[in-house]
Amino acid sequence: MYKIKKMEGSRTLITGGMGFIGSNLAHKLVSLGADITIYDAMLPEYGGNYANIKEIKNNVEFVIGDTRDFKLLSKHVKDKEIIFNLAGQVSHQISMNIPMLDVEINCMGNLNVLEACRKFNDNAKIVYSGTRVQTGEAIYLPIDEKHPDNPKDINGINKLAAEKYHLLYNKVYGIPTTSIRIGNTYGPRHQMKHGQYGVLNYFIRKAMLDEVIEVYGDGKQIRDYCYVDDVADALLLAAQSKKSNGEVFLIGTGEKIKFIDMVKKIIKIVGKGEYKQIPFPPERKAIDVRNYYVTTKKIKSMLGWQPKTKFEEGLRKTVEFYRERLNEYI
Repeated sequence: MYKIKKMEGSRTLITGGMGFIGSNLAHKLVSLGADITIYDAMLPEYGGNYANIKEIKNNVEFVIGDTRDFKLLSKHVKDKEIIFNLAGQVSHQISMNIPMLDVEINCMGNLNVLEACRKFNDNAKIVYSGTRVQTGEAIYLPIDEKHPDNPKDINGINKLAAEKYHLLYNKVYGIPTTSIRIGNTYGPRHQMKHGQYGVLNYFIRKAMLDEVIEVYGDGKQIRDYCYVDDVADALLLAAQSKKSNGEVFLIGTGEKIKFIDMVKKIIKIVGKGEYKQIPFPPERKAIDVRNYYVTTKKIKSMLGWQPKTKFEEGLRKTVEFYRERLNEYI
């Protein structure tokens, strides 16, 4: 099993650090002794929440800033050793409805991070958060790093472009960059106001409020759900290893779970709620990926990462968190 090294005094920047994955990562970095700056635009709908850092607010610097603001971003990039580049537009449907917003945040914003580093801090290690939707529909399963990329929505295309920017800056300018393609992630500190993304956590909200969960279609789509602590560990291992430079890694658990079974498990663990199946809205069906799960052989062999949290265990931890703090997230 892998071991994450201490990071006493390591100067780190987390773009999008007030969101779900970024804030959980910040909690881990505090425990490792890092010197942390959180940079987040706090845009509505994207999960930035002051409650996410209330336990560690005195241990981090928080800057309200947008990656599209090159001048402000450059100021906070300059002296950092590690940059966890997590800021992004993450809704697939929003990317289809407002495509230029997705381009601005996921392409221009990421180029700003890279250009700020090229001009002011080309030794910084950059860990980019990619996404499963860069792959598109599976040609074969499990998906590996050699699988062709054919995204089904604008978000996937722009996230893929941003990943390629990071790899290019590594190859041409020698800036140490890596990409971790993150799949369906769940756990504490995820927004629960809407179901535009991260529907598992939204379904927990629906169950806890004893509301009906709507399942599109037959619910037999296969997914691979990864607990947020395991995702944060993958990001940390990539940051701490030179082996990751210029590489792309897929992460997941290998647990193949049907969508409908995920819903049933939530209702069982929460102890209330119900679901009903309805037809897929045409605009959602057009961009839905039917089946997705990965092999993690590459990241295990190169960085030692493997998931520690089984789905039911992670789900119980998540529900326990929201039983205490639901009002902070709805």
